[in-house]
Amino acid sequence: MSAHLLYNSPMVQVIIMSIACFLCPGMFNALNAIGGAGQVDRTVANYANTGIYCMFIVSGVFGGAVVNLTGIRWSMFVSGLTYSLYSASYIYLNHTGKGAFTIATGPILGIGAGVLWSAQGMVIMSYPSQDKKGRYISVFWAIFNMGGVVGGIVPFISNFDQGNSHTAVPLSSAAYIVFVALEATGALFALFLAPPKNVIRGDGSYAVLGDHTGVYHEVVETLKVFQNRWMLLLIPMCIVSNFSYSYQWGAYNGSIFTLRTRGLNSMLYWTSQVLAAYVASLIHDCQHLSRRGRGIISLLVVTVLANIMWGTTLVLQRTYTHGPVKDLTTDYPGGLIDFGDPVRAAGPIMLYCFMGAVDALWQSLAYWLIGATTNDSQALARYAGFYKGMQSLGAVIAWQLDAHSVSFMTQLIVNWVIMCVAVPPMGFVAYMLKEQPYNVDPVHNDNWLYKPQTSVSYI
Repeated sequence: MSAHLLYNSPMVQVIIMSIACFLCPGMFNALNAIGGAGQVDRTVANYANTGIYCMFIVSGVFGGAVVNLTGIRWSMFVSGLTYSLYSASYIYLNHTGKGAFTIATGPILGIGAGVLWSAQGMVIMSYPSQDKKGRYISVFWAIFNMGGVVGGIVPFISNFDQGNSHTAVPLSSAAYIVFVALEATGALFALFLAPPKNVIRGDGSYAVLGDHTGVYHEVVETLKVFQNRWMLLLIPMCIVSNFSYSYQWGAYNGSIFTLRTRGLNSMLYWTSQVLAAYVASLIHDCQHLSRRGRGIISLLVVTVLANIMWGTTLVLQRTYTHGPVKDLTTDYPGGLIDFGDPVRAAGPIMLYCFMGAVDALWQSLAYWLIGATTNDSQALARYAGFYKGMQSLGAVIAWQLDAHSVSFMTQLIVNWVIMCVAVPPMGFVAYMLKEQPYNVDPVHNDNWLYKPQTSVSYI
């Protein structure tokens, strides 16, 4: 294979896009996964995240239209820079104690994130053929979540010398500078993406149906997503997908662990996501099962594990009510947990890893289900935006629960209940998946591959 064809192959393009996400939202996740974005008082971070996800609702829904109109390179580049701005704002917060700038960067990042994730969804759901979607989602999830692993190293190393001190301290400005530099690098990496129309699969087929569109067309088609019964059925799934982060990152990791242990937890949390995403790909690409069977089995696995995870968390949550607040430490028995005390730390750290694994299984299934509905790249860009928009709606609610000091136990119960509500409609969508829609082979049928006006539905 020539260098040109290799560069334009779906896998290489997915890897480039994944590295950009590894360095931008991956670092954002790492920063927030340590609780309060590294701050002792989570108030500013909670309001910033609320602003992010409020704007994300709109930018996510219309993000696919922006990507279709402006192209993937520049849309991801500009979006990536908004992550650097957000992280940089915490340096100002550290030096002044004023949170207004950090809170203001939230909506700006929300706009950028909606566009970036729409581009990401379009790439991993439309570039691979139907029999390889699970593999491509797994590759993305592995590279992307390594951002959380690497990002977790920063607070772990920069605060390692605090020992097992039970005094809560904020992340250093030097650590925030590292985050800013990595995210800026990720934005630059997006410029190496090839135009979607040039992406060619191994069998010689083009991955994208067409890239000619207009503003009016995109607005109309985006609004039509809200009339798509399959997307409407999946709204609860979308809402659940990021809802747990405010509880897991703040009420759990940010409340009962020392800062250096929170950094270690972040590394382990995202490492478990990498492994779980690989397991999910084995189910989603198993050719011995029908598409319907793969969807249902994957849903059963994640449902059982999620219930075990929330049940175990409930047992632990009953032992404490708050984390460090100003001059108060947590009321968790024995105070903050440090990994230097393995007897106390082993169980809670393993539970946090389990949370990461369940999240990866859920997210992988969500992308696979949406990607199984069609292979039209433009439609999938809009579907990805819709997914992230509805996901952000749930995140807004979740972050506000923590911002308004809703009890940790109530937050846990809300998470558990909405997860259970989302499962039945997901099962129905999985059950309705078709094996070969309209007797069309989506990989080898030239009429389907090279006519942009032809859109194939898989459901």
